[in-house]
Amino acid sequence: MNIRAGQSAEFEKAFAQASPFVEASHGYIRHELRKCVETADRYLMLIQWETLEDHVVGFRQSPAFQEWKRLTHHFYEPFPTVEHFTAVYESQAQQA
Repeated sequence: MNIRAGQSAEFEKAFAQASPFVEASHGYIRHELRKCVETADRYLMLIQWETLEDHVVGFRQSPAFQEWKRLTHHFYEPFPTVEHFTAVYESQAQQA
């Protein structure tokens, strides 16, 4: 997702503030935010849910989502594409 130019620091603070709202949601497993090395103000956000419904119904239709939205959505430009994926392969290697 792309953030309005020059607002990365503010977005990262808002993301940290918003994170407890998603973390407390039913079916939440984990999430992460990664910043693009090559392109300023670009991020990848991954959120793992137990089921698709936990995200699109449980979280998206909750008051917690309204707070998440209030804190983060005004940074997006353009609004990011949201897609859902299922694991096919995951490395079990540990990094030292």
